[in-house]
Amino acid sequence: IRGGKIVVQVKRYRNTVPPTAVRDLYGTVQDAGANKGVLVTTSGFGPGSHTFANGKPLELISGTELVDLLHRHGLRGRLGDGARRPAAQPTPTVPDFRLPDDYNILGMSWTGGVALDVCALVCRGSSILSDDHFVFYNNPHTADGSVRVLPPTAPDKAAICVSFDALPDEADRFVLVAAIDPEVNPDADLSGFTDASIRLLDPSLADLGRLEVSDGRPGETALVLGSFRRRPNGDWDFVLGGKGYAGGLEQLVQDFGIEVE
Repeated sequence: IRGGKIVVQVKRYRNTVPPTAVRDLYGTVQDAGANKGVLVTTSGFGPGSHTFANGKPLELISGTELVDLLHRHGLRGRLGDGARRPAAQPTPTVPDFRLPDDYNILGMSWTGGVALDVCALVCRGSSILSDDHFVFYNNPHTADGSVRVLPPTAPDKAAICVSFDALPDEADRFVLVAAIDPEVNPDADLSGFTDASIRLLDPSLADLGRLEVSDGRPGETALVLGSFRRRPNGDWDFVLGGKGYAGGLEQLVQDFGIEVE
């Protein structure tokens, strides 16, 4: 935190902070003429809050992130259960991280310099199972660990791993989407998203095949890349996507049933 006027709000919550609190903070930042707002809580935030904050001068810090920050700066800190968290450890890179054999890695690549956020949704039909089943930059894995964001390895620009066998029984679709990162490319659209493909890898990073996906189109800022769909015999088939959204990630996730206030 440095320079200008910063609005900091803290909330001691047990439950997830509602998106209305994030929206209220943004209103305060605007009214005060501040250049940034920071919301700190002892609990956490749902996808609706992160989606609203995306591209705005807001920073959301959950209770676990706060404890990690304290430890990183040599200070004591713990949450209400009294359990002391170990100091944050560096995240291992993929080559040093061996996944169980039932996982597949989906590595995504494209040409063009546009910065994208690649996300995954675990769905039944066209509706997401729950907010926890939206895996993206601020929710990097599902609670059961069946879907996780991974650091990509070249030539991929993004990577997600999934254990299809471990997905909930009620799930019949695993959807991959991409959206413009508004902080990096605030004025960009998906016309720069071309020659895109998904590389299917096993846990040892052996290449199992490649899936082509649709190019982006001018005026669109979010795109459904495709979905894996469960067949009656339990196998999963890939179906090409292509549906685009002019309203970015916020509009896309609302289409899948995530409430964004």
